[in-house]
Amino acid sequence: MLISATELAGLATRARASLAALGGALGEYAQLVRLHRPVGIWLLLWPAMWGLWLAARGHPHANVFVVFVLGVVLTRSAGCAVNDVADRRFDPHVARTCDRPVAAGRVSAPEALMIYAILSLLALALVLTLDRLTVEFAVAGAGLMLVYPFLKRFFPLPQVWLGAAFSWSVPMAFAAETHAVPRLAWLVFVAGLLWTAVYDTMYAMVDREDDLKLGIRSTAILFGDADRWVLGAMQLLVLYSLWLAGEQAALGGWFHAGLAGGAVFFAYQQWLIRRRDPAGCFRAFANNVWVGLAVFLGIALDYLFRAPS
Repeated sequence: MLISATELAGLATRARASLAALGGALGEYAQLVRLHRPVGIWLLLWPAMWGLWLAARGHPHANVFVVFVLGVVLTRSAGCAVNDVADRRFDPHVARTCDRPVAAGRVSAPEALMIYAILSLLALALVLTLDRLTVEFAVAGAGLMLVYPFLKRFFPLPQVWLGAAFSWSVPMAFAAETHAVPRLAWLVFVAGLLWTAVYDTMYAMVDREDDLKLGIRSTAILFGDADRWVLGAMQLLVLYSLWLAGEQAALGGWFHAGLAGGAVFFAYQQWLIRRRDPAGCFRAFANNVWVGLAVFLGIALDYLFRAPS
């Protein structure tokens, strides 16, 4: 049966409307998982890369590298989705988060949970290509990540828990590369935990006033007026933990140069948060991407230019 020009035009209009709706939904899902803000991906990626390069002595297996990079993107995205569901009652009352898709009602909580489930299953499928010990660590890490969004209601140190979740990739990397998790792995894990607590406290300083009104817990609130001093001490502990790891791995000048670069960025962050204004605190938080890069370059270059034994 022939279709009239009017009917054809109607079909074309409906098809365009459907495509526009699909594009709009995909755009909202991309915002839900923060693909437009990749800072979180980099911050989660660097400890994984530190662990991989140290575990493999500068030469990680290609398949392990790919699994960890893709796994970081999927895990961070899944974490954002479940975090927004957990915070859907709080986010509308916080200036920085009120326009998030779930908070603004553009994505429903069941939709966000569906995205979380899909991304988590994809991450699981990736890690199942590795050995059993790595899979066991991955399952534990997924639990750490899932619990985190709910801690800020009663736990005064949610940033420390997030540090454990974000740094869990370090023992995973050692398990994947060496089938063991030695003392070196835990030293780097501690450094990553402290580092995450540092930059997420800076992030929490952005929302401190709103969080106080809503009764949300954070280290920014716990530390109070001592926040800069505590953060400074934690930054020193990050550098010391990494230095100890470097000593155990017999790293040399390139690594120490990377640590020095990280120390410079830490000092700059202290300057940024000196007035505790939200814009400066957020810039200090984002600046931590360069700390992670400096440390990674130090590790990678040290192995790259190491004299043959």
